[in-house]
Amino acid sequence: MLTDPIADYLTRVRNALRADHPEVEIPASRLKKEMTRILVEQGYVSGFEVEPTKVGESIRIQLKYTEDRDPVIQGMRRVSRPGRRRYVPGADVPRVQGGMGTAIISTSAGVMTGHEAKEKGVGGEVVAYVW
Repeated sequence: MLTDPIADYLTRVRNALRADHPEVEIPASRLKKEMTRILVEQGYVSGFEVEPTKVGESIRIQLKYTEDRDPVIQGMRRVSRPGRRRYVPGADVPRVQGGMGTAIISTSAGVMTGHEAKEKGVGGEVVAYVW
C-alpha cells in the first residue's frame, strides 16, 4: 500500500531524470495533474498527457534537459508529509532557492505556485519545492 502518493510522484520524476529517460508515467490524481501543470508552466518539463488505463488514469510527463543533457530540474523536495503537515499564511509563503525555485502550494483557491499565492494573498499547504 502506498501511503504518500506525492512523495512517490516526486521520486518517480527524480529517478527518471537521473536515468536520462525522455518521459515518465505516473498514476494520476487531481493534485498530481495540477502539480504537473505547474511544472510545465514554470518550464521544468516539456509537457504531459493524461491517458486512460485499465484502472483510472496515468500521467505521461515529457522530461526536459539542457543542451549538455543535464536535467532542468535540479532538485525536488516534499515539504508537507502525511505525518507532518506544513501550512503557511498568505504573508509567509516561502521562497525557494532565493526565488530561483518554485514552491507548489495547495490553497482554497486551487493548486498554485508560491509566487501566485503571495500575489493573491492566500495561504495553504506547502506540498513541495522544485528547483
